[in-house]
Amino acid sequence: MTSAYAGIGVDRVALLLGLSLFFGFAFEGFYAGEQPRRPGGVRTFPLLAIAGGGLYLIDPRYGAAFIAGLLVVGSWIYAYVRRRSKDEAAPEGAFVVPACNLLAYVLGALALTQPLWLCVAVTVAAVLLLGGRRTLHDWAARVTTQEVMTAGQFLILVGVVLPLLAGRPPLPFTTITPFGIWLAVVAVSTISYASYLLQRFAFPTAGTLLASVLGGLYSSTATTVVLARRCVDEGSTPELQAGMAVATAMMYLRVLVVCSIFNLSLGRSLAIPLLALAAIAALMAWQRARTATKSTRTTDLPNPLQLSTALIFALAFVAVSIVTTLAQTHFGRAGVFGLAAIVGITDIDPFVLSLAQGGAGGIGLAGSAAAILIATSSNNLLKAVYTIAFSRGRAGPMPALMLGVLAILGVAGALVLAR
Repeated sequence: MTSAYAGIGVDRVALLLGLSLFFGFAFEGFYAGEQPRRPGGVRTFPLLAIAGGGLYLIDPRYGAAFIAGLLVVGSWIYAYVRRRSKDEAAPEGAFVVPACNLLAYVLGALALTQPLWLCVAVTVAAVLLLGGRRTLHDWAARVTTQEVMTAGQFLILVGVVLPLLAGRPPLPFTTITPFGIWLAVVAVSTISYASYLLQRFAFPTAGTLLASVLGGLYSSTATTVVLARRCVDEGSTPELQAGMAVATAMMYLRVLVVCSIFNLSLGRSLAIPLLALAAIAALMAWQRARTATKSTRTTDLPNPLQLSTALIFALAFVAVSIVTTLAQTHFGRAGVFGLAAIVGITDIDPFVLSLAQGGAGGIGLAGSAAAILIATSSNNLLKAVYTIAFSRGRAGPMPALMLGVLAILGVAGALVLAR
């Protein structure tokens, strides 16, 4: 018994009382108006926490007393829930009340035994969940079953597949390991999925410009296509033109971030040209946007995260890595630069990641940086064609001209780096 109390100081008891009182005040504030007669509150929670902590200290080795108290609290909660379940007029969130009481009991043992950050994090998380009830319900109403399945697929990518590939040898004809391939998939998927979630849930009514910023974080090409299609109905408005330019600006930033994650030296070599190109694209967008009429119509883009998409990306990454290595081996710099111009008309991310992970180490950092700039320029030319094709000519020359200028500047930067 003495050893059990030896590590318990006044600070721990104060922490127990402080967190339980904070939880109780928050609970009272959220439920006082809706459920004036409900168990729990600013007195009950500290008492439950003290009981939980005291019972744990009685038998810290096996926790028999704490478990017995937990059964008592659980029985009381069961009786409350059972009575509430029979009441057809039960208020919304009635079953959150017993969960809070149970947490208050467990908080006592946590405050006396666990690190400070964990105790505070648990309490604050509970309070935020209580306070964010309406916001969470609004989000839940907008989340479809497909969105939940997609989130599960993302967790599989990160938490299951990635650890299983650790320690595997490099693939034939490349210097890239399966772990590196899937890490690249996870990195690109994370950026894409995060931008999609921001657009879908945090800014669902954002205008064209903000939607283009978020869309450019995961696919400036797809964003450009969507905006070009809108030109069919709306014409080539300054807002749509600004959206195309700002999506390309975000592409430059995304490429810089991805390169820096996997190869900081390559990221440093690309920092000045990519940031300069992003600034020029942003300036173009600002020049067009200042004359635009603000629109509340959003740029709806499909969810970019699917297992099939991830597998296709991984296969493309492997194929591009092998081809890049062969091009560098047989044709040197010229072969890699030619390949960069070709891959720009598809998805440049596999090519960029291949170079970032040493897929063409023989051409040096400057050569790799120049090849990436060529790939982005080729991609801009493709988008310029898309603006005309998908808008049926109604986008006008301005978007294609802006993308063409950015492509020329990118090639000029590549020539400077390649000297």
